Amino acid sequence: MISELFIAVLWSISPLGEAKVGIPYALLNGVNIYLVFLFCFLANVLVFPIMMFFLKVINIYFFKYYYYKKAAIFVARRAKIGAGDNVRKYGFWGLIVFVLIPLPGTGVYAGTIAGYLFGVERKRAFLANTIGIFISCVIVWTTTLLAMEGFN
Repeated sequence: MISELFIAVLWSISPLGEAKVGIPYALLNGVNIYLVFLFCFLANVLVFPIMMFFLKVINIYFFKYYYYKKAAIFVARRAKIGAGDNVRKYGFWGLIVFVLIPLPGTGVYAGTIAGYLFGVERKRAFLANTIGIFISCVIVWTTTLLAMEGFN
């Protein structure tokens, strides 16, 4: 059980899945439903400070390299396109809605980048991302539990 929970936490931190993959993975492997929610949620929240450090410190250093710059601009454009209208028009609330949608490309990674690009104050961006992550985790957790109950 501990190894499955650890793998779920790694999925929840990963930009490839976030909690959208971590929660179903752990639930389908028999981990306690409440531990799954708590650990995957907290792991996903942990992404925000890591990404802010990356954007404020490391990004500036690597931006002088052509291939990194090209990749960074591509990711920034995708985040702007995905969240642009919502964040520009609704600010804090738009960022919450963007992060809470449990679809690929709409999680905390893109939410952090969008908040950074649109100049949302750091504390408000963290709160918006946390609320969005919480609602997204509730949606994924509930949907997975209901689907598992339906298959039993």
